[in-house]
Amino acid sequence: MQNESGTGGPTGRGLIAAIGVLLAMVLASGAARATTVAVLQVEGAISPASADYIERGIGKAHEQGASLVVLQLDTPGGLDTSMRQIIKAILASPVPVASFVSPEGARAASAGTYILYASHVAAMAPATNLGAATPVPLGMPGSAPSGDTPVRKPQSAGEKAVEKSAEEQSADTTPGPPPGPADAMRAKQVNDAVAYIRSLAELRGRNADWGERAVREGISLSAVQALKENVIDLIAQDVPALLKALHGREIKVLERTVRLDTEAATLLTLAPDARNQFLAVITNPSVALILMLVGVYGLFFEFSSPGVGVPGVAGGICLLLGLYALHLLPVNYAGLGLLLLGLGLMIAETFLPSFGVLGIGGIVAFVLGATLLIDTEVPGFGIPLPVIAAMALTSAAAVILVGGMALRARRARVVSGAEELIGAVGEVVDADGWAYVHGERWRLRSATPLAPGDKVRVTAIEGLTLTVEPLRGEAVGKLKE
Repeated sequence: MQNESGTGGPTGRGLIAAIGVLLAMVLASGAARATTVAVLQVEGAISPASADYIERGIGKAHEQGASLVVLQLDTPGGLDTSMRQIIKAILASPVPVASFVSPEGARAASAGTYILYASHVAAMAPATNLGAATPVPLGMPGSAPSGDTPVRKPQSAGEKAVEKSAEEQSADTTPGPPPGPADAMRAKQVNDAVAYIRSLAELRGRNADWGERAVREGISLSAVQALKENVIDLIAQDVPALLKALHGREIKVLERTVRLDTEAATLLTLAPDARNQFLAVITNPSVALILMLVGVYGLFFEFSSPGVGVPGVAGGICLLLGLYALHLLPVNYAGLGLLLLGLGLMIAETFLPSFGVLGIGGIVAFVLGATLLIDTEVPGFGIPLPVIAAMALTSAAAVILVGGMALRARRARVVSGAEELIGAVGEVVDADGWAYVHGERWRLRSATPLAPGDKVRVTAIEGLTLTVEPLRGEAVGKLKE
């Protein structure tokens, strides 16, 4: 008889069906597994805290296997050093970075424009804008170099022709004087920024000419205009819409080409950790200045009253934190020197009898130093004048209080030691010239004969002998009262 239980039998067919079902389940589970997209939210001025947050966030996204990093931007600009740190992190990122100006009404001005140009994908939400990428001049707040490039309004073809003809007619005129140091420095800053944004535009295939105009002329664009000018890649309503639009797009990341799979991606929002939040607080210029002030006064009180401990420990911590924050900020060292000089003069006022000269000079130096301390006009990085005035008045009040206490202590009557006996009152105990003064038995010397029970006042002291004078009549009566 022939065996009917071979591979073609019921048992073989069941085994093949089970294997097929298992493979289908594995494939289905692999297809259903969604990719992860990390979202970093940056709102406000670009600062050292922002740079640290983005740099660490890109690293975490790579460690967690994210296929894309979405950088939500809403910034008026920020520090050049922090901006360049962010751009370096984006250029070196093994994960594609999509900068997205959102939500509606947000902006990517100044430093935000450079970050947008450097990203693998540049996107904007409706009713947003970017641009105004001219470097902010350094120096005293409110100052502007005379060589600023003026912002020019758009010209018609006729106006351009007239202007060109005028330029040709004036080509033979004698050149003006060479630019001054401020103009030369300004030109260096602008040319460096132009070269930087053009290099980023050429790397990502974006409009380099408009980027140069944004730097030289400070112009801005809306989202719709930016898309027409090839400044951005797309417009999306929100992050889910952005991911849907990016699905299937090929992006070059470092030396490889990545095909995005973001249609069913899982969003992973990476919020700033405690370190980023703490860094954001202390790098506020006003907070850094307050930490410096508290640190200096804490050490001053500790040195003037050794052994307390708390002022010295707190002052040392605050001073180190303030110095670290100033290390991360664009500090004018002349301003920092004036600030420290002012604090030193105000402290010296409490020790030296300068009749207020050192204290007033210290307050003036402190105010000037605080005004010049932060060497930039970037929004959000200036020290408000009310804060400077409040700290100056607080320092002046502390100097007046400590100086007044020292003056009262100097004028007060001595209450201990041998000098305290001058003017003390005692009582004669015997005719041999002994008396009790402050409960102690002392040898007396007097130009007037004394009897036991007489009240005497000490006028001088020599060794262990007191020179006294008798208290008689009204003086004794007042003493008893």
